[in-house]
Amino acid sequence: MRTRTAAAEVRVGPLTRTDFVRYAGAGGDFNPIHHDDGFAASAGYPSVFGHGLLTAGILSGFVCDWLGRRNLRSYGVRYVAQVWPGDTLILSGEITGATEDGLARAELRVERESPDGERAVVLRGTATAAVHTEEEK
Repeated sequence: MRTRTAAAEVRVGPLTRTDFVRYAGAGGDFNPIHHDDGFAASAGYPSVFGHGLLTAGILSGFVCDWLGRRNLRSYGVRYVAQVWPGDTLILSGEITGATEDGLARAELRVERESPDGERAVVLRGTATAAVHTEEEK
């Protein structure tokens, strides 16, 4: 597998309330905070927001496309902030080093870009993968 230090940035979205409801059906998480504005407002939020696992799942697809699903050995995320209807996700990754057993270590990030252009990090992640340079093939 040919690797690069940084992955090409990928944009997903804008995400909609329908995306959140579809994920709720697929994942079985019907917490009304993700689809009912009145409920979200009563909990102190300005609107419904996306499931954290929706964002983590989108990032996992990005990582598999970049590093190769069969090469992936570990993947982890840390949730930082909510994703709102209308946000576009901006996915990025960079290989930052190697583990003692020779696996590449990558740092991952998901930012959201709101409709008015404001950007903020919503998810940070890490991955390790077996990678090979062109010379090793």
